[in-house]
Amino acid sequence: MIKFFKSVGQEMKIVSWPNAKQTRKDATTVVMTSVLFAIFFGVVDFAILKVLQLFVF
Repeated sequence: MIKFFKSVGQEMKIVSWPNAKQTRKDATTVVMTSVLFAIFFGVVDFAILKVLQLFVF
């Protein structure tokens, strides 16, 4: 088990971590994409509801 954690530590030193600016940019992209998809699916859901109300209810 100790050998495993030592190798994990060595691998973590090799990893190329993004800087703060890149992390902020990536996080903003993820949040904005999520918001846009939520709005899109909300509009589609509302449109389907209205179409179904015309024919079913």
